[in-house]
Amino acid sequence: MENLDYITADLESPLAKVKMDVHDIPFEDHTFDVVFCNHVMEHVENDLKAMGEIYRVLKPGGWAIIQSPVYMDMEATIEDTRITDRKERERLFGQDDHMRKYGRDYGERLRQAGFAVTEDDFLHELPAEVRKRHALPAEEIIYFCKKIH
Repeated sequence: MENLDYITADLESPLAKVKMDVHDIPFEDHTFDVVFCNHVMEHVENDLKAMGEIYRVLKPGGWAIIQSPVYMDMEATIEDTRITDRKERERLFGQDDHMRKYGRDYGERLRQAGFAVTEDDFLHELPAEVRKRHALPAEEIIYFCKKIH
């Protein structure tokens, strides 16, 4: 959008403007008003460190949407970074490049990074045809993460 200044970043994608590891974001504290991080945390070795990095680079009052697959039938996240066998990762975490499988405690993990978190399930309120047209899963919760200070 022409009215916004934004930066794209990725560890591997040649389409991103900045090549970076989310564990060590190469920007100063309080740089960004908004951060979108979509389906990254399940792939990183230390999600709490990565979430903390996003918190660090947000300006006070800034906000982030940090989405990951969350399994609502699981109370707690399961993870074990010692598992390196790809077949075992796929069996335990649902995909061979995942490091964890998030449960309903995902919002609490985001709070541990310092965020004030609103868990919004507004997708349940949308008509089924709207969800289908935009490929939105009805059970998904949007985790709105705000940096208060």
